[in-house]
Amino acid sequence: MKNKKIKANFNLRYNLLSAFVYIIGAVLIFQLFNLQIVHGEEYRLTSNARLSRESVIEAARGNIEDRNENILATTRTGYSVELYKTKSSNEELNAVILRIIDLLEANEDNYINNFPIDSNLKFTFTNQEAIDNWKNKYKIKKEASEKECIESFKQRYEITTDDIKEALKIIAVRYEITTNGYSSTKSIKIAEDISKKSAIQFNEQNTLFSGINITEEPIRVYTKGDLASHILGYIRKIDQEELKQKAEQGYKINDYIGKMGIEYVLEKYLRGEKGTKQIDMSVDGTIEGEYVEQEAISGDTVILTIDSGLQEKMENIIADNVKELQKKGKKTDYAAAVLMNVNNGEILAMCSYPSFKPEVFLGVLEEDVWQDIQRGNKLWNNAVQSSNAPGSTFKMVTATAALEEKVVTESEYVYDRGVYPYGHNPVCWYYTEHHRGHGNVNIKTALQKSCNYFFYEMGRRLGVDAIAKYAKYYGLGEKTGVELTGETAGIVASTQEAANRGETWYSSNNYSAAIGQSYNNYSPIQMARYISIIANKGKFVTPTLIKEVKNAEGNRIPKEEITRYVNELLGLSGEHSSDVTVSGKTINTIRAGMRLVTSSGGTAYQIFKDFKYSVAGKTGSAQAKTKEKGEITNGWFVGFTPYENSEVAIAVFLEDGASNSQAAKAAKKILDAYYKTDIEETENLKEDMSAQIYVES
Repeated sequence: MKNKKIKANFNLRYNLLSAFVYIIGAVLIFQLFNLQIVHGEEYRLTSNARLSRESVIEAARGNIEDRNENILATTRTGYSVELYKTKSSNEELNAVILRIIDLLEANEDNYINNFPIDSNLKFTFTNQEAIDNWKNKYKIKKEASEKECIESFKQRYEITTDDIKEALKIIAVRYEITTNGYSSTKSIKIAEDISKKSAIQFNEQNTLFSGINITEEPIRVYTKGDLASHILGYIRKIDQEELKQKAEQGYKINDYIGKMGIEYVLEKYLRGEKGTKQIDMSVDGTIEGEYVEQEAISGDTVILTIDSGLQEKMENIIADNVKELQKKGKKTDYAAAVLMNVNNGEILAMCSYPSFKPEVFLGVLEEDVWQDIQRGNKLWNNAVQSSNAPGSTFKMVTATAALEEKVVTESEYVYDRGVYPYGHNPVCWYYTEHHRGHGNVNIKTALQKSCNYFFYEMGRRLGVDAIAKYAKYYGLGEKTGVELTGETAGIVASTQEAANRGETWYSSNNYSAAIGQSYNNYSPIQMARYISIIANKGKFVTPTLIKEVKNAEGNRIPKEEITRYVNELLGLSGEHSSDVTVSGKTINTIRAGMRLVTSSGGTAYQIFKDFKYSVAGKTGSAQAKTKEKGEITNGWFVGFTPYENSEVAIAVFLEDGASNSQAAKAAKKILDAYYKTDIEETENLKEDMSAQIYVES
C-alpha cells in the first residue's frame, strides 16, 4: 500500500513538471513568432538604422612637477573631431568634409593636413627623392607637376569643385582616410584641440555633419614656457617606425609619445591607460547616445629634484651672460650650468642655452619654427651631451694623482720660472701676462694661483696614464647615469686614447694633459659630479633628476624600480668602473687648495670676496678650435659651498667665455640665488641635504 502511494505521488509530480515545461515552451515559441513574424520588419529596420561603435577615451598624461610640487607639465581638456564611415556617396562625403572645414576655419581652428602639397601648390617634401617616391606610391607620372598631382587626387576622390583651395581641403581629409583608414566602427581623427565654440556648433548641428563625433581629449600644457625644456623634453605624434615597435603596447597612429627628456625616459609612467566608450550612431551618421565602458586612468605624477624658482633664475643668469659676451664680440652661442646636491646627487637646477619651447611640437610644427630650432641647435642639451676641454678645472685631478702616487708632498715647493724647461717649453699663463713666474708654490697655492708650471712638473713626474686613473676615480670618462638620453661619456686623455686614434703619445703631451687640455673633454654634469666627490670628501654619487613617482592612487613607486627601468632603457650598467681609492688626507688638501682660490690671492677672489657664504672653487679656461669659429677660449667655473659642511656643487660652462672670469661671475649669481630662495622653498630644498644614498669609494 505504501509503495502504491509513493508511485502515485511520483506520477503526479511528473505530470505537473511536464505541463510546466510545455507551457514555457509554448510561451517561447509565441515570443519567437512575435519577434520574427509579427514585429520582424520593425526590429530589422531599427537594427539597420543604428550602429554601436567603440571609441577610445584618451588618458590624461601624468603631471611633471618640481621638488616643491609646482606643476611644470600637465594636461587640459581639448576637443577633437572624429569621422566614421557612413553609407554616403563620394559626393556626399566631400560635401560633409567641406562643411566641417569651413566651420573650423570660421572659428580659426585647424584641421589635420598631411597632404604634401600646400596651398601655394608647392611640395612640402625637402628633397626630390621623397617627391619621386611619393608619386610612385600613388601611381602618378614622375614628370607630373604639383597641379597635375592635385588633379589626379581629385579624380581619385571624385571631387568636382573647380576651386583649387576647396579641393585641397577635401583632399587633405580624404588623404588622411587613405593613409590611415576608417570604417563604420573605426574612426579617424581629422582635427584636434579645436575651440569650445566649434565643439558646441558641431554638436548643435549634428545632422549636417554625418559621421562625426566630438571627443574630449587631454592636451599637454607646459606651464612655464621654455623653463627646464631640456629636462622636460617634449611629446609628439608617434611615427611609423615607433608604431611598429609599440603597437603591441596599445599605441595608435594619432597617439602622442615622449620624444626627449623626462617625457621620453618616463613615457611608461607618464602615459596612463586609455578607456573606452560605446557610441550609438544611426546609419546616416547621427549620434543617438553614448556611454562609458571603461574609464581612462591618468598617468603617474613625476616629481623632479629641481626647484623651478632656482631653475628660472639660473636660466636667466646664463642667458644674460651669453648676451653680455656676444655684445663684447665673443663667439658665444651655447652655455650650460648644473647645481647639484653633493650628498645625494639630486640636481637642484640644470640649464642648457639656448632653450626651446616644448609646446611647439604639439600639433602642426611650423617650418620656420623647426628651421630656427635646427639652426640654433636648440634641442642639444649642452649640460649633458656636450663635452669640452676642462682647462684648469681639471687640476684637482692631477693634484690628487700626484699626492696619491707620492710624486709630491703637501709641503714640497716647486719654483715657477714662467717658462717650463722641458719639451716644447710651455709657459705659465702668469708669464704670458706678467713676463715672470709665480715663484715658489706648493700644491695648495698652485691650485690657488692656477699655476701651470707646477702642474707641468706633476705631468712630467706622473705620466698621463697615472693621471687618467684618478680622472676615472672622479667619474670622468664615463656617463653619470642621469635620467636623460644622449649623455656623453667624455674623453680621458691617455696613451690608449692616442693609440685608438692612431696617434703617438709623446712625453711632452703629458704637460697639456695635466692642465686639462689634450684629449680631455667632459660635460658640465660630469664636472659637477667630480666636484661633488671632492666636496663630500670622497663619496661617489650618481646625479639624478627624479625625486619620486606617484601613481594615480597617490602611491609612491619604489625608486629602485624606476632606476632599474631607466638604466635598462638607456643601456646603463649603474656601476662605477674605478677601483681606485683616495685618502681623506688627499681630499682635504684638495679642498683646502680650492678654498684658497676664492680667498685673497686666488684667481676668483675678486668675484667672491664679498660673498656671505664660504665657497671653494676653481676657475678654468680652455682653448678650442672649430672650423666655423677658429680659435676660441672657453670659460669654466666649478666649486662647492659651504666649505665647512658642503651642500651643493656647481659647474658653469660658457663658450668663448674665458674673459673676466665670466663663468665665475655667473656661478656667484647662481649661488646667491640658491641662498636667497624663498624661505619656505629653501627649507624644502635643504631638508634632504644631509640625506645619504648608497655610494662607492
